[in-house]
Amino acid sequence: MQPASAYAAALVGAALLSAGLIRLLHPLLVRYALARPNARSSHRVPTPQGGGIAVVAAALALGLGCAAALAGAAALPALVGLAAAAIILAALGAADDIRPLPALPRLLVQMAAVAAIVWLADPARILPEAVPLPVERALLVLAGTWWVNLVNFMDGIDWITVAEFVPLCGAIAIAALAGLVPVAVGAMAAALCGALLGFAPANRPVARLFLGDVGSLPIGLLTGWLLLSLAGSGHLAAALLLPLYHVMDATLTLLRRALRRERVWEAHRSHFYQRATDAGFRVIEIDAHIVVLNLVLAGLAAATMLWPATSWPALGIGLGLTALLLRRFITPRSV
Repeated sequence: MQPASAYAAALVGAALLSAGLIRLLHPLLVRYALARPNARSSHRVPTPQGGGIAVVAAALALGLGCAAALAGAAALPALVGLAAAAIILAALGAADDIRPLPALPRLLVQMAAVAAIVWLADPARILPEAVPLPVERALLVLAGTWWVNLVNFMDGIDWITVAEFVPLCGAIAIAALAGLVPVAVGAMAAALCGALLGFAPANRPVARLFLGDVGSLPIGLLTGWLLLSLAGSGHLAAALLLPLYHVMDATLTLLRRALRRERVWEAHRSHFYQRATDAGFRVIEIDAHIVVLNLVLAGLAAATMLWPATSWPALGIGLGLTALLLRRFITPRSV
């Protein structure tokens, strides 16, 4: 099977499986996994969570099958390790959805899962050779752990995870078709893209289902692996550009809260996308802005992969455009 047809099959199959599992699970989630509104919530009525079970199951089933078919047995150890780590984080998230867990044990499990992925992936050197390899690997574990938590933090309004990761996964799958990243990476990207599309109808504003931590944590791990693989293939600038909105929104929010001596690990409503609702933006408008930005960032990432000399200018443009959107989100709209 050619990669293009395999990726199409993985995308469509994951979308159908995800949608089908959501249909089966929804009555159970309504009964046992309601997220009730509180002062920090963006929703106003009790809404079931746990849709991430379907997304992660579909992405892993179709992604692993497609990757094994294209890359052969040599890719299986890393892929099985990735799946195991994702399942562990899904279980952690499910437990946290039912009853909030202490921050430290949760963080340690996340860090162990990320460390296993970095070890199994064994990417090519990403930082300059002057940086010792153990230091680089430790930095990757820290960055990956932050990314997993960041994805969880950012899953705060309807469709925002879809708006962020459908373009990101689509871009990586296209890069794999162009031979710029390994075929197994493209397979997982296509499958996760499809699984999120299958979840999208249930999560469209006003959502009747949320991902929950059972979805956001393993999605953070899977997308972190995709970005690590992209950077390890010699495309660091692209790996920095594709997730730029999520990274800047969450990181600047964390720094602002830390400077105010707030408990940064507690839930809040001070992300830029959340402040946008207070500034008069509708949820669908916020999502549309993020999708458009991410498509532009994907175009810039493609430019850096095809013409490496454009890396610094593309990063500068991406940072500027993302900063402009964040600024727009917190500027009150005129009536």
